Amino acid sequence: MSAGTYTPRPGAAPLGRMIATQTALETRMLLRNGEQLLLTVIIPTLLLVLFSAVDIVDTGAGESVDFLTPGILALAVMSTAFTGQAIATGFERRYGVLKRLGASPLPRWALMTAKTLAVLVTEVLQVVLLTVIAFALGWSPHGNPFAVLLLLVLGTAAFSGLGLLMAGTLKAEATLAAANLVFLLLLVGGGVVVPLDKFPDAVQSVLGLLPIAALSDGLREVLQHGASMPWGDLGILSVWAVLGLGAAAKFFRWE
Repeated sequence: MSAGTYTPRPGAAPLGRMIATQTALETRMLLRNGEQLLLTVIIPTLLLVLFSAVDIVDTGAGESVDFLTPGILALAVMSTAFTGQAIATGFERRYGVLKRLGASPLPRWALMTAKTLAVLVTEVLQVVLLTVIAFALGWSPHGNPFAVLLLLVLGTAAFSGLGLLMAGTLKAEATLAAANLVFLLLLVGGGVVVPLDKFPDAVQSVLGLLPIAALSDGLREVLQHGASMPWGDLGILSVWAVLGLGAAAKFFRWE
């Protein structure tokens, strides 16, 4: 037996492996949390089925499911990237989890990368589930798949930035209350299930600048009306993504 066969080799694992391991952990934590599942899976699914089957809201000409599905997909992105991530990260910060992870070999930017990747994995599962249900309800999508992907990515970036900003600046209890309140307000006034043209003209112009309205409208333009690339909505989401991620990077407090 050669000398040094069992010599310890202390040191951090490769960065890619650390990010992948942390991503898998974050994803499992998201999927095991009952409150998270309520926000990310159950509520969007119930809204899609209920409003498609029962004529509660006037969604205009055509099948209700064709109008509702893009909005519900946008809601799913917001529930995971904003509401769920803000609440989970806020309580991790309160209990000192982020502080301890920040002192580990995993760089802080890599931790945030892992959280973002976990959000993306969860969103993929959401989109697949909601798409299957929508097709079962008679959904007939149109448009450019690349535009849909770009909208979802920019929407995720925008909501992730806002969620991390809230989690990194407010107390956990305040984050819990504020994130749920914003979720409810944007569900009603973000063009998800109620068309924006049902609101007064002055209110429409303001609501149309919200990230949930831009994501809902952009997805609807592509999937329902067959638009090639909704540049206006993409521009609004890009601005929110830059502002949200920039503010989160600057003001996020780890303790």
